[in-house]
Amino acid sequence: MRSLRDGQRHSRSVHRQHQQLRRHPQHHIPTRGLAFDLGSSRTRAWMPGQGIVADTGSDPAGDYRHGSRPVRRGRIVDTDSCARLLGRIADAALGADRSDTVIVLSHPVLAGSGHRAAARDLLTALGPSSVIVLDSARAAAACAGPQDSGPVLVIDIGAELTETTLLVDGRVRDARLAETGTSDLEPGEAPTGVVRAVLDMVMSMWHQDRHGAMLGALRRGPLLAGGGALRPDITNRIALRLGAPVRLSDDPATTVVRGAGLILSSVLRHTSALPGRSR
Repeated sequence: MRSLRDGQRHSRSVHRQHQQLRRHPQHHIPTRGLAFDLGSSRTRAWMPGQGIVADTGSDPAGDYRHGSRPVRRGRIVDTDSCARLLGRIADAALGADRSDTVIVLSHPVLAGSGHRAAARDLLTALGPSSVIVLDSARAAAACAGPQDSGPVLVIDIGAELTETTLLVDGRVRDARLAETGTSDLEPGEAPTGVVRAVLDMVMSMWHQDRHGAMLGALRRGPLLAGGGALRPDITNRIALRLGAPVRLSDDPATTVVRGAGLILSSVLRHTSALPGRSR
């Protein structure tokens, strides 16, 4: 494990962003949208009614395939490459005029203010009527389906980052981040380091939990997301070591972008219900 970061961060409510759209309607009320998951090894985009519309892993024009890695360990390190990549995807999916669109982008839960500001600037430069930057754990939880008020533990195992996040009532109660992932494993290597990172983070959160939320989340079963959740050698070891069942969505690798897309769809439904808009 390269490094470990932890912290508590209370995410901005998407409902609050709905309210701001209502209080400050723009000349072009958004009717279309695009959701991005800007990852360390792949970038995916999702559109309402169409699903996944871009994936740099299979796109011959994708920046990642040609050696440029604009995101490293969850941090934007090359804003110009990111801008070109996002702009190319937005042009293909939405066209040149994006004045009636909302664009959403997910980020690591413990992303610093600099990363979040850079992400927001990148989206704003695309010319939409509104932008939303939200954390990947809430996006993953949205993809998993309706949740009651109980706690949810999201374990997101990516190429260069592994995150564990405790959500209570839809907000981040606690989070840990390890700068290790599936790309750090040699071919055929057992995922010992990744599994150990997950267990260390979960135990650290357990020891600091004074309200029993972690116990409730583990009883429900952690929600696993990210490309690492596609590997049974990882998921089975986590379940065995935690002594708890794990939950996976239909396609864990796209859980975050699909969840961001569901949040986007909710935003668009709210704006379409503004007075004077057809329902």
